[in-house]
Amino acid sequence: MIFKKNEVLKAQEKKPIVYDVYFEPSSKPKPVVVFAHGYKGFKDWGAWELVAESFAKAGFFFLKFNFSHNGGTIEDPIDFPDLNAFAANNYSIELNDLNRVVNFITSDNRFSKEIDSEKINLIGHSRGGGIVLIHSEEDARIRSVTTWAGVSDFKVRFQEGTEGFEDWLVAGVTYIENSRTKQQLPHYIQFYHDFKKNERRLTINRAVSNLSKPQLIVNGSGDPTVTINEALALHKWNPSSTLEIINEADHVFGSKHPWTEKNLSKDLQQAVNLTLTFLGRL
Repeated sequence: MIFKKNEVLKAQEKKPIVYDVYFEPSSKPKPVVVFAHGYKGFKDWGAWELVAESFAKAGFFFLKFNFSHNGGTIEDPIDFPDLNAFAANNYSIELNDLNRVVNFITSDNRFSKEIDSEKINLIGHSRGGGIVLIHSEEDARIRSVTTWAGVSDFKVRFQEGTEGFEDWLVAGVTYIENSRTKQQLPHYIQFYHDFKKNERRLTINRAVSNLSKPQLIVNGSGDPTVTINEALALHKWNPSSTLEIINEADHVFGSKHPWTEKNLSKDLQQAVNLTLTFLGRL
């Protein structure tokens, strides 16, 4: 297996995107999987590397990446040294990042013999699930979209009208603790203003209702962060989608960071298997 770690995708006047690719070299075009991490996530979180290897062994060209404003840097893509970038992130930036990645993987000559640019599949975890759903509705190049514990509504997460929300409007910044690093991660109010400016585009219900390509929804029945009700909503908005519920699985399908085991957790392995089966039918 060939894997390239911490490659850098640069663009003029934009922050770089750090990415990894995994594939079994054969000079035979392979379907592509692009994986998008979630909130406070990163491409090297937990068992994502084992996930990448699983897809590569199954015959896919797998790319995972850090969103440009996730707080990581080229030098340190795992932790959150760039809190200014984290504070300036928003959903529009993440959609633009994903588009940059798809543009790159469908046009870069280094991989042209290894990928089938007509078979681009997206997987998103948690908040990344909402991002891949919106992008898939917009981009005709995307063949299929899969969400693992994918959110169904961005707006509700702002908790408009609450005391905390009103304090954020006044102060212009709010902080969320990262339970792993104990950092106070800042969010500038621009995050909310950008959402309101682009609310129609950023409404997941609209995107999913208009999807005309295969969609897989994977959720754990024991997920306290993105509950089964969100998965049921996604399926309701697109009845032709495939819904898979993993019994008692949590938000990260039994994994954690760091992940020191040699194998995937039982629930994450099931998520991988369900996705491979889904992709195998296309």
